[in-house]
Amino acid sequence: MKNKTHPTKQNGNQPRMIAVSSGKGGVGKSTVSANIAVAMARSGVRVGLVDADIYGPSIPGMLGLDTNTPPQMNDENKVIPSEAFGVKIISMAMLTADDQPSILRGPMVAKYLRMFVAQVEWGELDILLLDLPPGTGDIQLTLAQAFPILGAVIVSTPQDVSLKIARRGLRMMEQVNVPIAGVIENMSGFTCPSCGEVSHIFHQGGGEEIAADIKVPFLGKIPLDPAIVDSGDNGSPLVVTNPDSPAAQTFYSIAKELAGPNLAQNGVVLPFNWAIETGLGKPAPVTASGGIHNQPCSLDFDSAGLHIGWADGESAVLPARDLRLACVCAACRDEVTGARLLDYESVPLSIAPVRIWSIGNYALGIAFSDGHNSGIFTFEALRQMQGANIEDV
Repeated sequence: MKNKTHPTKQNGNQPRMIAVSSGKGGVGKSTVSANIAVAMARSGVRVGLVDADIYGPSIPGMLGLDTNTPPQMNDENKVIPSEAFGVKIISMAMLTADDQPSILRGPMVAKYLRMFVAQVEWGELDILLLDLPPGTGDIQLTLAQAFPILGAVIVSTPQDVSLKIARRGLRMMEQVNVPIAGVIENMSGFTCPSCGEVSHIFHQGGGEEIAADIKVPFLGKIPLDPAIVDSGDNGSPLVVTNPDSPAAQTFYSIAKELAGPNLAQNGVVLPFNWAIETGLGKPAPVTASGGIHNQPCSLDFDSAGLHIGWADGESAVLPARDLRLACVCAACRDEVTGARLLDYESVPLSIAPVRIWSIGNYALGIAFSDGHNSGIFTFEALRQMQGANIEDV
């Protein structure tokens, strides 16, 4: 058992949600997720693990879970997760037979993902890890839009092709305002068990270069080790079967970094659903710590408009009518030409928001007193509204 790590939780009762992602398949992302999760648990962190790869779930097999018995439900109709090595786990593999494919269209995939996070009886957690499928598609966007992901870890190999695609994954997370928690270089050199010589089969140093170039943390190099494959196939992760190996020590180091204070909340506590009139659900302000340009740290509303305090110390007051006129949903703006469909004169001067809610890490949803509630206002768009002519926004 390693020394206990005490993670810095987000404000409120939400666990810190960390996504483990990769631009392409075959880089060992699920193996990394499983070992990091178990390393956290063995260090005293209360951790859950969502196997978000709906079409190719592999986490239960790596952690030796019996998937023949479907999960149970509690009295509140929440799924009771399985548990292995101190980690609570949910996966599509628990809902289908081993040889049964998950043939699902996009809306059903999104439904299962939301269920895996919000309809599971996780109990008290410090960290919830999301093992994402490879790529930059619908599943990644669904999670980023639906849940407050505190940070994303990008896994790559040192191979040039893998690194180029990993860079795309980094940019995708940045576009939905998910901070990059760091880069992990997997399969980084093979040490000969006989002579001790290290062979860099997939080149070397690429992960560090990308991290330095994009100015995000480099979390570590995980060497090639046949024991990693054997332990995964046997249902017992390397951090348990061979905790003193170089690869296992790297997993423990990464787990400690992710559970430590460096990955902290930089904006308002998410998620929230704020009823303006009663004040119920209003997000608590937080102290700016990261200086992120487009991250709100405080929200308030009065007759002057929506008050936003940004993490870099700036602030803005956006009048309610300006917000309504700036809506870019399909009912207010032509999706093809971008032409305005909303009649400005139809919007009363007395209009006001009645409810504001968070959308992932990157936007606010606002319902107005005229019944309009389909607008999504990204943090970037709200920042651009500050001091702008509303007709130009």
